[in-house]
Amino acid sequence: MEIPETASGNSWIQRLSPHRESAVRLVCCPYAGASATAYSALSAALPGSVEALSVQYPGRPGNRDEPPVADVGPLADRITRELREWIGTPLAVFGHSFGSVVAFEVSRRLEAAGGGPVHLIVSGRRAPSDGLGAHTPRDDAGIVAELRELGSIPARVFEKPKFLRPVLAVVKNDYGANSRYLASPDATVGCPVTFLLAESDPYVTDGGEQGWRRHTSADFRVKRFPGGHFFLNDQTETVAEEITKTLLADIH
Repeated sequence: MEIPETASGNSWIQRLSPHRESAVRLVCCPYAGASATAYSALSAALPGSVEALSVQYPGRPGNRDEPPVADVGPLADRITRELREWIGTPLAVFGHSFGSVVAFEVSRRLEAAGGGPVHLIVSGRRAPSDGLGAHTPRDDAGIVAELRELGSIPARVFEKPKFLRPVLAVVKNDYGANSRYLASPDATVGCPVTFLLAESDPYVTDGGEQGWRRHTSADFRVKRFPGGHFFLNDQTETVAEEITKTLLADIH
């Protein structure tokens, strides 16, 4: 199925591995501090039948002139507007950690616009109405320590203040948006939801993934993977296979 090309000059939606004819496109919402290229490996691992559209939040390369968006709702509003050319074509939405609640809110807005996704896939965060369930560091030292521990940022960044400063700015903005976000237990999407659960993720413990069940009026399932919070980086091929299998089943 041929789907429209990205509008020229759209800095918010990046096609990392373009496929002109795809059965479905996966809108990928990055985690806190990440840019659209965080999903480069995942995009490359997907077959031609599934194309990734990766979101570039403001404050990242190519989008630095855009002011930061400190609340999930307005951020999801803008992303949905940038996706308008694809509304009406088969879409799915994916988000990891902070990106999972952005993905949830984008999915709700796509449904309201008449182009609801065929599936919502999330990972790395408790349910929208559960809050974070864990302390989020607020000062620079705490954030740097957490980023080092998680391994989400290349180690060389921490040794270069000129590189670290812009990273900290976007991370703090995203952390703030994430910690303030809390949805109503009645907020739902009408599509199936799949949670990708890392067995050693410190942010989703004691069945924390199960809260997502209340946020869909369709099917909910959990797929388990080995690894910690950034299992996506270590299990890219397996995650891509699971996503592909899930999405192609939805549209056939």
